[in-house]
Amino acid sequence: MDKETDWDDVETLARDVLENGAPLALTDETRALLSRTAQQVAISQRDVEDALRSVPAATTLLQEINRRIHDGSWRLTDARNRANKLRDAGDFDGAQQVMRDVLAVEVVPFYREQAEITLKTLTGLAEVRASGRLNPNLPDRPQLAALSQRVQQGQALHLTDDVCALLRRTAPTAAVSETETEEALKSPEGAEALMRMVLSRFRDGERRFLRSMYRMTSLRDAGDLEGARQQMRDVLAVEIVPQYRRMAEEQLKGLGSSPPAS
Repeated sequence: MDKETDWDDVETLARDVLENGAPLALTDETRALLSRTAQQVAISQRDVEDALRSVPAATTLLQEINRRIHDGSWRLTDARNRANKLRDAGDFDGAQQVMRDVLAVEVVPFYREQAEITLKTLTGLAEVRASGRLNPNLPDRPQLAALSQRVQQGQALHLTDDVCALLRRTAPTAAVSETETEEALKSPEGAEALMRMVLSRFRDGERRFLRSMYRMTSLRDAGDLEGARQQMRDVLAVEIVPQYRRMAEEQLKGLGSSPPAS
């Protein structure tokens, strides 16, 4: 679907008309845009046809399309953030309920689809934690976290081929060497320690990067570009997780500076 392009266009139109007071010109192009995007946010064809008979009604239609897009985006983003926090705390029931609450009120098909995907993922991760069996259709790191929670609940970690493969895949993403990984996989205790190391490095890296991003943005907006750059240099001075190093390097480039030499 060309939904994203349509939604960008309708947002531009809404800003011009609803915020800046520009008149709504019901050209063929505008009619087509409103008709397409109305369908994408679950407004009936009959309502669209009625609205396109006059400029005031079409303006109200534009307002409703824009509202559904923005409300749905905010609702989904907020729900995912809350669900992730509950998931990380081990409350899968609560996390799943958050997404069910979204589905109880959301009408926009795209947002419903995304909420259903998130709910399905959370249900699968809950099964991983309960059974200790991995799901090839789920992302690696959340499954690793689910296994870690299972161990914290007193369940034994079984070094199956799938579990060993998962640890071998995730260890390099946390800058753990192949030698360290293979040594850890010689025993369940070593594997548990490896699992904790991978998860803690990502958790620490995320917190470090987000804190630095907040300070960087504040300094940049205040006109202190060198201070903003220094925030990312400070991240790169200590960060070892490749993902967060790349993110810091990209921010530095965006501020017009090359990353420091490794």
